[in-house]
Amino acid sequence: MVESSSVLCCPECGSSSLYRDGLRCTLEGPVQRFLCRSCGYRFSERKTNNNCLTPSKGSQVCVILQEAKNLTSATETKTVAGEKKQISNNKILDFAWQMKKHGLAEGTIRNRIRALTTLVKKGADLINPDSVETVLATEKLNDGHKRELVRIYHSFAKAFKIEWIPIKVKYEPKQPFIPLETELDQLIAGCGKRTAMFLQVLKDTGARSGEATKLRWIDVNGQNRTISINNPEKSSRSRTVRVSDKTIAMINAMPKKYGEYIFNPNRQSLRESFWLSKRKLADTLQNPRLKQIHFHTFRHWKATMEYHKTKDILHVMNMLGHKSIQNTLIYTQLLNFEKEEYHSATAKTIEEAKQLIESGFEYVTDLEGVKLFRKRK
Repeated sequence: MVESSSVLCCPECGSSSLYRDGLRCTLEGPVQRFLCRSCGYRFSERKTNNNCLTPSKGSQVCVILQEAKNLTSATETKTVAGEKKQISNNKILDFAWQMKKHGLAEGTIRNRIRALTTLVKKGADLINPDSVETVLATEKLNDGHKRELVRIYHSFAKAFKIEWIPIKVKYEPKQPFIPLETELDQLIAGCGKRTAMFLQVLKDTGARSGEATKLRWIDVNGQNRTISINNPEKSSRSRTVRVSDKTIAMINAMPKKYGEYIFNPNRQSLRESFWLSKRKLADTLQNPRLKQIHFHTFRHWKATMEYHKTKDILHVMNMLGHKSIQNTLIYTQLLNFEKEEYHSATAKTIEEAKQLIESGFEYVTDLEGVKLFRKRK
């Protein structure tokens, strides 16, 4: 824990309970990083004109190019004897800048730079395809990781016109983990207010976490109970999704802390807070399955449940924003409800039937002048 915690506070939640989280290399020299014990937010310190320490929230939005430079600087001395000179910092910075100019997402750029840095750390010379293939063949990498490294290096080779025929990697993707709804609800209830609201939005909309962090207050229609996803990721379509009264109520109860945005645009702070909360809750409830739940798990769960509810693959495709139905077909085979259990309800009037439908019940049949409804448990 930080000894001077009374001087330095978390810029996210104001807590003075901090951990030291290593040093961050900058042009001005190394800067101490901190991790908030209360909300999981990571930030750096900076010195003001009067030499006082203050938190720097710009560490998360600091240019990706600087991050690339930091990563490559750490690998410059880790070369294999006899190999050609490792690719310079400027070469990797040029690649990052090319991706930026082509409009790739910041997260994509970071992942690619880290993957290339991993290859360099393992002894690969990025301008020599044979060296890269040697690393891929000799290092202990699972098929999924190896396939991703091949894909990223292929994009690097194309950017600098390096002749390389990508090696083939046999990879069979695993089926995504689909939790129970009760487990998702336990996680939502066990997190802080804003993180819980974020998870509830993911559960109701099936949006990607990056799409949810870009939601603005004007995207929420409380009267119609809808949320518009106007900043889709991965070339998806924008869409409008109907949500529950609970979600709308949680959103309305939150202060407008981030200006026009509902959530902190820095997704990492939400991710760290969620990670700490789910680990603690999994230990408390003695349910290790909770540790397998990630932000994207909510999207898989929503799509799977929506398909089994409607049996309409086009509806699920539009809800997820997919442009290709091939990306949606996976949800037709994730779960097998052989022993389905339902709650049942009856309605004698139109008003009662309307309330049941709004509560998630679906109509089954008429019997003795009464309408029967059901909802999966």
